Amino acid sequence: MSSLLSRLPEFNSPEEILEAAYQERARRQRKKLEYFFPETGPFRRELYPKHMQFFAAGGTHEPIPGCCPPECDGSPHRERCFVAANRIGKTSAGVYETTLHLTGKYPAWWTGRRFNGHIKAWAASDTSKTVRSVLQEKFLGPPNARGTGLIPADDIVYSTTKAGIAEATDTIYVKHVSGGVSSVQLKSYQEGRESFQADTIDFVLLDEEPTLAIYAEALVRTMSTDGQIALVFTPLQGLSEVVLSFMPEGAQPKATE
Repeated sequence: MSSLLSRLPEFNSPEEILEAAYQERARRQRKKLEYFFPETGPFRRELYPKHMQFFAAGGTHEPIPGCCPPECDGSPHRERCFVAANRIGKTSAGVYETTLHLTGKYPAWWTGRRFNGHIKAWAASDTSKTVRSVLQEKFLGPPNARGTGLIPADDIVYSTTKAGIAEATDTIYVKHVSGGVSSVQLKSYQEGRESFQADTIDFVLLDEEPTLAIYAEALVRTMSTDGQIALVFTPLQGLSEVVLSFMPEGAQPKATE
């Protein structure tokens, strides 16, 4: 609201100030992507070092002690996993990165993966209800306020509905800065491994821990596109096969001396 404060002398009444505040709030809600991970303020990105490491690992980077495997040479990681506690912004980080790829609107500070053109993506979670109430809302906003999620309202081309689930979206089509149109299909692990077959995908976001079979299928979809897969979850199933694929010894990679 700093821009609004600078304009206070322009207003003639408290009512005008209040109306301008409402308009500024509405504008920001429809352009939420611009305000994530700012340089300054109470939510400045320096306060989120693990999020920044997760993003950086998708691009060319200096090996990250305690995160990258010992053999890392700084090349982009095709597979990344953000394993952390609840309520620390894992899903928001995953949806934020996915939205950057969909739109091509990378901030100047972004050091992670950059796609040169429009992409085809998947975003999946454990249940249809979770997909609708969490992923869909973070991308689009609630059903009564579409365009207030992370995808800027003006960049939403259209979306299709998912059969059999009230107010659920199947695929979102998004304007890319190159002039093309990206897409992200919202999927549920409940649909089974078969629903993750027979497609070619540039970027996959798996929110909540998948089975190893679904993870393997999703990874295969990115092989011919030089794509990437990003997982974000709390390891509620303990040292599962998926967790151990990232932590072979049941712990984070040891930092080298």
